[in-house]
Amino acid sequence: MKKRLIKKIFMVSVLMLIAIGVSIFSNYGYRGAFVILNKKLPIYSVDTKEKKVALTFDVSLGENDYTDSILDSLDKYNIKATFFVVGDWVEKNPDKLKEIYKRGHEIGNHSNRHPNMINISQAKIIQDININEAKIRNTIGSGTKLFRCPGGSYNDKVIETVENSGYYCIQWNVDSIDWKEQGKDLEYSRVVKNVKPGSIVLFHTSARYTPENLPKIIKELREEGYEFVKVGDLIYKNNYKLNGNGRQIAE
Repeated sequence: MKKRLIKKIFMVSVLMLIAIGVSIFSNYGYRGAFVILNKKLPIYSVDTKEKKVALTFDVSLGENDYTDSILDSLDKYNIKATFFVVGDWVEKNPDKLKEIYKRGHEIGNHSNRHPNMINISQAKIIQDININEAKIRNTIGSGTKLFRCPGGSYNDKVIETVENSGYYCIQWNVDSIDWKEQGKDLEYSRVVKNVKPGSIVLFHTSARYTPENLPKIIKELREEGYEFVKVGDLIYKNNYKLNGNGRQIAE
């Protein structure tokens, strides 16, 4: 009798755990091995069978600025990329922003002063974005449709504010981590080993090894059959959903 009772209790416990699991998966998003509350996400990548990839560059004030070298490499291989610019940089480098735009690259808003937007109010987020938007528009005569959160830091409030302001919020799924300057071979491998159709790759114009690595990365990916496009030409604008990894899927 005792063994039967233990067995019955065990079976009831198992059934309860299964029921709880089903409930969780029904009501919450699933991301990798972790269950998350219906969290709002930026666009990390795009679900596509076409071998397309978008190169993106975050542009902010720093000790070094390799923008000119990067632009020359992109020109050499006839590639158009997306540059997410910070307002402080725009203010000090209007001619460089004009040159990026003149060469046919896409401009994205990367905030005015690069704050951690999780820690500021919705009103401050809107103000910061709008100030940079005005700087960009006054410099190149055109506004932006893409926004990247400073430091890649976001929460529901940030994403909602960005989207309600009329922007597509763009993250990345391939990170060169070039800003750490850990070595050109390591940074090269991080990119070429992780790119997949629909990837968005992150670089920084202030990173030491990026100008040297960029031509090698372009050659390698082209040999693998990849086409390089701007983020605005990669993402879906309407009728899409995001899975738990921020991958944009057409509906």
